[in-house]
Amino acid sequence: MSRQTIYAIEAGTYVPNTEVALNLARELEVPFEALFSLHDESGIAAESLKVEMLSGQPATLGQAVRICQIGDEWVGVPVSASPCYMPEADGIVASEKAGRAELTVFAKEEASQKRLVLAGCDPATGLLAHMVEKVSGVEVVSAPASSKLALKWLSEGKVHIAGSHLEDAQTGEFNVPFLRKAYPGEDFSVITFARWEEGLVIAPRNPKSVKTVVDLARKDVRFCNREPGSGSRALLDQLLSKNGLPAAAVQGYDRVAFGHLAAAYSVLSGDSDVCLATRSAAQSFGLDFIPLHSERYDLVMRRRTVDMPVVKVFLDVLQRATLRRKLEVLAGYDTSQTGTVVA
Repeated sequence: MSRQTIYAIEAGTYVPNTEVALNLARELEVPFEALFSLHDESGIAAESLKVEMLSGQPATLGQAVRICQIGDEWVGVPVSASPCYMPEADGIVASEKAGRAELTVFAKEEASQKRLVLAGCDPATGLLAHMVEKVSGVEVVSAPASSKLALKWLSEGKVHIAGSHLEDAQTGEFNVPFLRKAYPGEDFSVITFARWEEGLVIAPRNPKSVKTVVDLARKDVRFCNREPGSGSRALLDQLLSKNGLPAAAVQGYDRVAFGHLAAAYSVLSGDSDVCLATRSAAQSFGLDFIPLHSERYDLVMRRRTVDMPVVKVFLDVLQRATLRRKLEVLAGYDTSQTGTVVA
């Protein structure tokens, strides 16, 4: 065997036939498997990684996950294939216990570079994430969560940014009163993403003739609710109370969807007749929309996080006219306050 052939075998550019491989093993007096073995054709080795799972629901074995490093810790964000595509992922859940999961992951080093975890429920943050990645290469990993859960994760150091639209019933102000009451010792920065309309999402041409919240108490109307801790759930409870309706009067009050898009999809699929969500969620699926309330959606982060280079890029994109036009046209948002520092 020539020296060039040996170099080629070592470099992986030449695969020896069976006879050559067996002769090499015999001459070197080692088992065949010590010299040659099968490997993943992709060249990417799998490894195990323990992470904190960011999800309102328990993880399931084999579930696809995106990963991101927050300080010295790793977090995992489940990704969904809804409605009809295989999601991009860094690995899958191998085991799970009490919110901690063991993952089988690939290219862990790539996942630790230039990634931000943004928790929240706004469907339109995907437009922001896409533009941030296009402009800077910084990848935004979205972790679906109610406003209260997103802020909880932020306070625990599990995410970089939390989105929230929690309204103070006494003042009508969004997010800041809640933060001051729930997290008095935290030094948070609050920056407005946009104002949106929230209302009733119904099938095209409104086959059930739903017009107001009062119609949710009808026996022939099936409702899909949001999870406790969400701004939408709080708004629904407020509207029901205002109209003198108990929660038990709403068929489907206990049927929960995690996120505006998930709630709107339940209407599209026919599982429910109506839900409470944003206009952007209705537009995404071609559904009709009855506006009920205007809200401000803010992005909350620790003040020290604002100084991170990747976050500065993220905030710079908020000021771009292109992003604002997309939010206005595709999501129906009011962007007059986008990028404004509230607190």
